[in-house]
Amino acid sequence: MDKIKATVITVISALMSWLGILAEPVFLLVGCNLLDYVTGLMAAAYRAEDINSYKSIRGITKKVCQWLLVVVGWIVDVIIQYAVNVAGVTLNVPFIVATVVAVWLVVNELISILENIIDIGAKIPPFLLPVVKYIKKQTESAAQIKEDDHEQDTEM
Repeated sequence: MDKIKATVITVISALMSWLGILAEPVFLLVGCNLLDYVTGLMAAAYRAEDINSYKSIRGITKKVCQWLLVVVGWIVDVIIQYAVNVAGVTLNVPFIVATVVAVWLVVNELISILENIIDIGAKIPPFLLPVVKYIKKQTESAAQIKEDDHEQDTEM
């Protein structure tokens, strides 16, 4: 039992070390994915929805795609770091894009979890859902690129 415990701790420590700044949002995302899936299954009975393997597989596929979005954010961060290094600038850019993507996904999962809990009929504090939606809005606005700038880039 001690060997299993030591192995689990070693694997988690190595993963957290490798992920660095991404560790917390990624672990939160995985936890929220699980909670959202479970609460979604529970809420389906209250929504008069059938639970079937097709819907379940679709839900799991969406969760896997969320993890892939974090990987895409990580790739963008690597490209940015590479470009900065090629430009001769000594600047260590942490995983900003991947972190913002992961935080945005966590907040979306939290909103879905809260909506599932509401559909089940449990009361939630009246401020909780608006606070989470506010965090989502702030995350989106902090990472927003002006549409005009994007349009100019695509016209070139």
